Amino acid sequence: MDDGGRLNERNRRYLRLDLNGDGNGSGDRFGIANSGYNAGIAVQAGKKYDFSVWARTDRAGGTPLSVELRDGSTQLAKPLRITARGDRWAKYTGTLTARTTGDAGRLAVTAGGSGTVRLDMVSLFPRDTYKGRPNGLRKDLAEKIAALKPGFLRFPGGCLVNTGSHEAYEAPNFERKRSYQWKDTVGPVEERAVNANFWGYNQTYGLGYYEYFQYAEDIGAMALPVVPALVTGCGENKATDDPALLRRHIQDTLDLIEFANGPVSSPWGKKRARMGHPRPFGLTHLEVGNEENLPDEFFARFTEFRKAIEAKYPDITVISNSGPDDSGTTFDRAWQLNRDAGVAMVDEHYYNSPQWFLENNDRYDAYDRKGPKVFLGEYASLDNRFSNALAEAAFMTGLERNADVVKLASYAPLLADTHDAQWRPDMIWFDNTDSWGSASYETQKLFMNNVGDEVVPSRASGTPAVSGPITGAVGLSTWATAAAYDDVRVTSADGESLFTDDFSGGDSRWTKAAGTGSWSVQDGAYVQSDAAAENTLVTAGDAAWHDYDLKLKATKKSGKEGFLVAFGVKDTGNYYWWNLGGWGNTRSVVEKAAGGAKQTLIERGTTIESGRTYDIEVKVRGRQVTLFLDGKEWGSFTDDKTAEPFRQVVTRDKATGELIVKVVNAQGAPARTEIDLGRTPAWRPRPG
Repeated sequence: MDDGGRLNERNRRYLRLDLNGDGNGSGDRFGIANSGYNAGIAVQAGKKYDFSVWARTDRAGGTPLSVELRDGSTQLAKPLRITARGDRWAKYTGTLTARTTGDAGRLAVTAGGSGTVRLDMVSLFPRDTYKGRPNGLRKDLAEKIAALKPGFLRFPGGCLVNTGSHEAYEAPNFERKRSYQWKDTVGPVEERAVNANFWGYNQTYGLGYYEYFQYAEDIGAMALPVVPALVTGCGENKATDDPALLRRHIQDTLDLIEFANGPVSSPWGKKRARMGHPRPFGLTHLEVGNEENLPDEFFARFTEFRKAIEAKYPDITVISNSGPDDSGTTFDRAWQLNRDAGVAMVDEHYYNSPQWFLENNDRYDAYDRKGPKVFLGEYASLDNRFSNALAEAAFMTGLERNADVVKLASYAPLLADTHDAQWRPDMIWFDNTDSWGSASYETQKLFMNNVGDEVVPSRASGTPAVSGPITGAVGLSTWATAAAYDDVRVTSADGESLFTDDFSGGDSRWTKAAGTGSWSVQDGAYVQSDAAAENTLVTAGDAAWHDYDLKLKATKKSGKEGFLVAFGVKDTGNYYWWNLGGWGNTRSVVEKAAGGAKQTLIERGTTIESGRTYDIEVKVRGRQVTLFLDGKEWGSFTDDKTAEPFRQVVTRDKATGELIVKVVNAQGAPARTEIDLGRTPAWRPRPG
């Protein structure tokens, strides 16, 4: 109900039950039931669970409420009896003690009698939260994060910040899918706004900025909040051009700093104190924006944020970003803008194949020591296997070696619910009852619990490199696009014809590798007609092919993107493809897939027009690839980086004089290893 009888201005919906039972509350009962998140509410025998509800009733003498926790016909706890009294909102509380352990519980709140009863903010919360805090965090998850001994906590998360409307929660904007805005998330829980956000799920903000600050303090981590920059990313790629809105968000950010650090005599410091924390949190770093694909538009707005923050709070480090990838035109332009402006710290994000991480251990060796420092805010190799953790560990030796440049680094994503996982580079997995760390979690824990104060020079012998030409068949694919391909020709470097298909005789020479999409020969072309299907790869040819030219014609018929032309195809998880018009027809790249995980090798800003036929050519020579679009060279690359699996880093603990030696062997075979610390080390081991 959106009316004058609601709980408060920012909580605009409640449940009204019109009862038609007898006057004493017996007989028929009416109410609601909820199974919590996904599979059901999990409880443990003997544990206490705090219940609360806001209610009001127009029945004289009150309305009896029954609160039950059941698994089918089994009572998991003794029912709770509450009587709501009076036609003004009031909070009613009680405690359910679990009689038995179960993981499929349903909470039911029912009412008897006559009249009308209104319900809002129904909550069932375990008493045993992290550090026993009311409205606290799930204990096992919070403890696993704390066990990492993190140096900082970045919140509330990446694309949550820069997607959706940037308007405030007020009429007529309260129904819009809004970006995460910190003021929505503080104060009494029942007064916090709700948001059916851009990603399609509802947020009640029971976990808000106060709780994030509090948790960071509890685990001894530096709080690092992220605020919107009014440029949307993560697929939207729009800049909000509204000076008044920009001023409002800048003021909101200044208010956030006051909320974190201001005295209790300040307006937002008083708000923090009323929530239970009169002492300032001691905020030192704050990030503006996240993964923006429009670097110039972002930086113009970032500059306004930075100017206002540094004028009022010069001790706050204002962090910028470099877009969503490790390289490319957006990355290069963003870094140029940040360097030219003397920005203190730049956030980099990338998710790549394990091979990319093995190839890029030296990524930060050549970074300018006098330029902006790096905040590696999100990184992970794509998957959760042991081999992923080893590749990440090998890469992390390079991060630690370059700690003078990479000041902060955080693996992402941090948490994944088994019922709602979108991909698999996640650190900590959980369901309603249990949680467990991935191999990547254990790697991060080893590194973070064994950190020295300074890097000690070290060297290691390399693993002999395996070289050879790019080999593989060819392929065609689409992503959320309908397209037609024709006149596919593959010729060897000396002009010998290896494969031709003008689709005058069907498609029997093609293998539907991905098993998705709707491929058929139409009007002498090979057409994928399902504009919603993703990765519709079909392949042809010999996996042993090398040093060849692939030529074809491609026409976009409809859909969001462009073409995917594959070469060097070994199987469905190992190939290269030229992604023309990817990411909603905003970028064109060549990607290399290894073990199913991709990395970007080259990027251009090309977009693809519908109804136009393009001539596409891929020339493979050894490890070098040159690409032509409509007869003009589009780009080239040489895929010859060494994926060195054996890495090391040595640091010194100044307090103890100990050396901390980390050695990683990220290959399938064991490596016989000898560690030589030198005959006359400058350090001395601790006695005993």
